[in-house]
Amino acid sequence: MVAKRLQGTQEYYFSRKLREIDQLNAEGKDVINLGIGSPDLPPHASVIEALTIQAHRPDTHAYQGYKGIPALRKAIADWYLRFYHVTLQPDTEVLPLIGSKEGIMHICMTYLQEGDEALVPNPGYPTYRSAVELSGATVVDYDLTEANHWLPDLDALGKRDLSKVKIMWVNYPHMPTGAQANRGFFEKLVAFARQHQLLICHDNPYSFILNDRPQSLLAVEGAKDVVLELNSLSKSSNMAGWRVGMLVGKEQYINEVLRFKSNMDSGMFQPLQAAAVKALELGKDWYDGLNVIYAGRRKKVLELLDVLGCQYDPQQVGLFVWAKIPAGYKDGYALSDEVLQQAFVFITPGGIFGTNGNGYVRVSLCKDEKVFEEAIRRIKKAKKQ
Repeated sequence: MVAKRLQGTQEYYFSRKLREIDQLNAEGKDVINLGIGSPDLPPHASVIEALTIQAHRPDTHAYQGYKGIPALRKAIADWYLRFYHVTLQPDTEVLPLIGSKEGIMHICMTYLQEGDEALVPNPGYPTYRSAVELSGATVVDYDLTEANHWLPDLDALGKRDLSKVKIMWVNYPHMPTGAQANRGFFEKLVAFARQHQLLICHDNPYSFILNDRPQSLLAVEGAKDVVLELNSLSKSSNMAGWRVGMLVGKEQYINEVLRFKSNMDSGMFQPLQAAAVKALELGKDWYDGLNVIYAGRRKKVLELLDVLGCQYDPQQVGLFVWAKIPAGYKDGYALSDEVLQQAFVFITPGGIFGTNGNGYVRVSLCKDEKVFEEAIRRIKKAKKQ
């Protein structure tokens, strides 16, 4: 029998769904997968070149330090100052990660145990929930709704018993809804954390995608006292498979998380770290060019959603489009399954992100425009049958 910690934790939805898609492909269906946000574009050429040069060196293949090479920590701090206007001390307030997903687990295992509670957004990234559960702590959902622009109602939340809550997961720009949070909300969030003695854990990997104003929660005055922020090069630099993330915040928090992390891995491959430095040195032109491509793709996705009869907020940002399903469907799962079985196109049901997502679907922008055109053609054909 598996350990108790796994008995309430299900296999990741996409892991199960990919097996179904693999079976359909084996039957010759050639499924178009618009579900997962894995960038299909390459990193900048200079990033790949840096990896290649460093990998050919004979002295870059040993175990690495747990805190990353100094050049990477400095590049992260410089990136935060340049784009987010946040000052970080490279030696003490920056911790490179083997992808930010591992950081979610590290934080939960560092601060949570049985008897503790953690606030998790509904809808939200499923890994927040599973990491809290694996730590032994209890998940406490907080509602995000379209009526409140997918922001938590902090006044209502503050009236609940938060005495056992140690951390609160937040994520803006928000996945899956694409909602943004303004500076005023961030200031209220920091004040909320102070009032209730919570650690806010802000997951921030989407801030550059189709967004002209990248923001960090740490830009709020005094935020370092109550905030840890995760970030990643997966989306903004097309390096999802490279697994390069970061945790930034006050030295005390970084050291506490490092106590756990140092028992879990032996540091990131040095050539990857050198390549990440190159990615972090790229200017605004890189992100602008990326967003021209994503803007074109988003137009195609909106056309696809129009064919399905879905409704959406055209102001949302990030790597996905979130849309309300049309009347007549029980939930997003029903629409997703229908589109998969009839048109052999996979879109993500919103319910995998929490019960407040049941009436929605999510479409990834990580395909060429011609692929979206083919998906639209298939769906139109299926609807005529």
